[in-house]
Amino acid sequence: MALADLLQQDAIIPALKVNSKKQLLQELAAKAAKLTGIAEREIFDVILQRERLGSTGVGNGIAIPHGKLNSISSIKGIFARLETPIDFEALDEQPVDLVFLLLAPEGAGADHLKALSRIARVLRDQDLVTKLRASDSATALYTFLNEDQASNAA
Repeated sequence: MALADLLQQDAIIPALKVNSKKQLLQELAAKAAKLTGIAEREIFDVILQRERLGSTGVGNGIAIPHGKLNSISSIKGIFARLETPIDFEALDEQPVDLVFLLLAPEGAGADHLKALSRIARVLRDQDLVTKLRASDSATALYTFLNEDQASNAA
């Protein structure tokens, strides 16, 4: 599964200004609502509920909030680069500045897990993460995330 299958260019937020985890999740839900036509509140509630189970801050300044919705037809992603890192209650207690929101249909099962795994694998690439942190261009961020697909396709 390639990130290009999950992430459209208009789903990139290159320099998001937020002050808290809750504000970040609200902004991501608002962007997701615009892209999917699903109510912002429904999206926010689903990702907040998932965060209550345990932080999706995976370490190294990266978070992968995610959730399943009955009203979405395919897996969708949104990538945000934060202007200023925020506390996300990450596993390594480091502030987060790169966020990949993943939304999946309720019945996505294995595809949802494959998508999460793919995102985590891509964002473990230190060279890519360095490039992502150095750019505030949506086009460049999209290109970097999808270039990785070409070099790692197997």
